[in-house]
Amino acid sequence: MIRLTVLYNLPPGSDEQEFLRWRLGEHQESNASRPAVLRTDFGQVSESPLPGKGRAPNALPFRFMTVAEYDTREEFEHSFYDEGRQAVLAEDVKRISDAVFLVTEILTETDNRK
Repeated sequence: MIRLTVLYNLPPGSDEQEFLRWRLGEHQESNASRPAVLRTDFGQVSESPLPGKGRAPNALPFRFMTVAEYDTREEFEHSFYDEGRQAVLAEDVKRISDAVFLVTEILTETDNRK
């Protein structure tokens, strides 16, 4: 499985409530309907339980996190690097700041809910 994780903040002066309306509605639907996406979620980071290097306890480096999962790297690459998708992404990232995109190959998984 391939997991795309995006950690980010909002630019200074952004209307967080307006962003959340867009992100929880239109943008969540867009993410979920992308080809080959198995699962996607969006979260608001609430705390950082351990201080980071040069960071005070509970100082959050990121406010939001989005995750999308794909069955294979090929499906991820086909979906994410599509020209049309990249054009949409270029517009979407104008709404956020400090974005870090991480692509992770999941080597093992335990789900105790099953």
